[in-house]
Amino acid sequence: MLRRERYVGAWLPEPLPDRTEWDHAGGADPADQIVLDESVDMAFLVVLESMTPAERVAFVLHDVFRYPFAEIAGVLGRTPAACKQLASSARRRAGAERAPVTATGRADVVRRVKKAWETKDIAALVGLLDPAAVMTADGGGLAGAVLRPVEGGARIAQYMIAIAGTVPGPELLERSVNGVPGLVARRAGVVVTVASFEVSNGRVTRIRVVRNPEKLRPWAREGRVRDCATEKETP
Repeated sequence: MLRRERYVGAWLPEPLPDRTEWDHAGGADPADQIVLDESVDMAFLVVLESMTPAERVAFVLHDVFRYPFAEIAGVLGRTPAACKQLASSARRRAGAERAPVTATGRADVVRRVKKAWETKDIAALVGLLDPAAVMTADGGGLAGAVLRPVEGGARIAQYMIAIAGTVPGPELLERSVNGVPGLVARRAGVVVTVASFEVSNGRVTRIRVVRNPEKLRPWAREGRVRDCATEKETP
């Protein structure tokens, strides 16, 4: 996985395709496949990144791998009671971020976003985006992307319409991203963007856009992933 030392712009976890779309020939990290097989979505990966290192260790070892707190205490150099508290704190973070939304409901919203984007229907986009929605883009300094989050449904809609107006516009495909419905954008058959969506009450609350070509290699079967040395472009 790509690390964040000296990283340009926002950092997001690698977006992973459905296991049936996985590019085995691309030499994907087996650890990434484990994450994929566990259907860990992008939002949850981001939540893990927001935890303190101790919280993350306690949470993953206990809740995922079922280690007893007595053993975790030895790993962290803390008492079992302290480790239990760390896992509890991490669990609260995870629960607060994972609002219950059915896959069907999210897929319907993503499909409507796709249609509105393709038809440049800004009114429809604004209606599908929560007024407090946030879009974060990760280009890693290797592809054009906004360096800071775009905040507000109206501003995000304007940004998306501006992208749709480029020539040639991107081809949008509905695909599973980290186990949940998302969108993949291609230009001339080249995968340039993978986006995941958080949905609450029928509206998009968060969009995470990955454009760093080094993070798009698992999507090679969707088309040629742009080489890092090629010219940077707007998403």
